[in-house]
Amino acid sequence: MAGRDPRRAGATLHHLVDRFARLGVDPSVIGVPERTTTSQPNRDALELAAARIPPRFQAALADDPQVLAWAEHVKQAAHRGPEGQLGIARAHSLLLLGGTGTGKTHQAYGAIRSLLAAGVRLRWQAVTSVTLHAMMRPRPGADAEREMRELERVPLLLVDDLGAGRASEFTEETTYRLVNYRYEQHLPTIITSNITPAELAGLLGDRTASRLRQMCHKAILAGPDRRRAPLS
Repeated sequence: MAGRDPRRAGATLHHLVDRFARLGVDPSVIGVPERTTTSQPNRDALELAAARIPPRFQAALADDPQVLAWAEHVKQAAHRGPEGQLGIARAHSLLLLGGTGTGKTHQAYGAIRSLLAAGVRLRWQAVTSVTLHAMMRPRPGADAEREMRELERVPLLLVDDLGAGRASEFTEETTYRLVNYRYEQHLPTIITSNITPAELAGLLGDRTASRLRQMCHKAILAGPDRRRAPLS
């Protein structure tokens, strides 16, 4: 049986709220939540983000309590600009650990979308660990230093699959440089990795592991590999 269409369910709920209001009944008394809407700027921000988020995660919703707690922390740390809109500020980072297919990347993009939906204005970038290291290698016509500075200074950065790929002195130093800058500047960073807490120092180096432990809220996701769908 097909699942219920959430848009239809939402429309039905709002119809009931309107009916109770016309009858003079407070919807909260009988457990019906008040109507909530997303402002146009928030919708615009989500639409712009969707153009940059991989299609698989464009509708991602963060639902892990640890991830939601981090997003709330970032929201509370935000400051208001001249027009009264919340802007991202200094905050703790988020380290999402778990086995393959436990939903780390889904939760990470969901956290970004939840901040945008909450009205937090932010400039953000996302990069995989493997892509990061490829960017730092010499390439014709590329300015690796400029690209690194952009990643270091962007207000919110997602580093996906930290520790993936072959470890080397080059990858360790590149990762340390990025993590250390954001650690010193207290810039919020979302990091996902299959690495266990016990493996952090061995795979990333003591300096990087130490900074991650201090700068990050840690969330460990468990469960089977969601990508292994049963064969029909």
